[in-house]
Parts: sequence; C-alpha cells; structure tokens
Amino acid sequence: MARNSRELARRPAVDPQDEPSAEWGWHGGFPRGMIAAGWVTVVILLLMNFTNNNLTNNTANVWLTGLAIVMAIGLVMHSIRRRTAWRR
Repeated sequence: MARNSRELARRPAVDPQDEPSAEWGWHGGFPRGMIAAGWVTVVILLLMNFTNNNLTNNTANVWLTGLAIVMAIGLVMHSIRRRTAWRR
C-alpha cells in the first residue's frame, strides 16, 4: 500500500502482472477494426446461404439470414449511438 502521494504517483495505474501490454504503453481496443470485422461477418453469413446444399430444409438459411440481420441492425445502432454520443 502506498504511504504517500509520491509513491502512488510512481506506481503504474495497471499492474503489469495482470496486463503485460500496459508495461510498454499499449492499452486499448480497436473500434474501427471491430466494426469492420462485424460487417465482414455479416457478409460471410449471407454468403453461406449460397453454399448450403440442403435442399429439403431451409432452417439453416433462416438462421444465417436472421443472425446477419440482427448483427447488421446492431452495427447500425452502434454507429448511430457513436455519432450522437456527444449530444447526450
């Protein structure tokens, strides 16, 4: 435990044992990468509908399309929320 403010100021905010990347200064996420990966996933899910060779039952197609639609709605809502976050 820190005894005074000088000792507290010298300590890193994050323990390098818990998060090794904090030791050399990188700590964060990839917001643009997350959105790009989401849209790529939506496209892959929709393309999987054309590779499904099950002619007797369309259950897989319904699930793939439904998941793609839900993900697309979530990505659009996320971008709208990010755009209007400063107004709140």
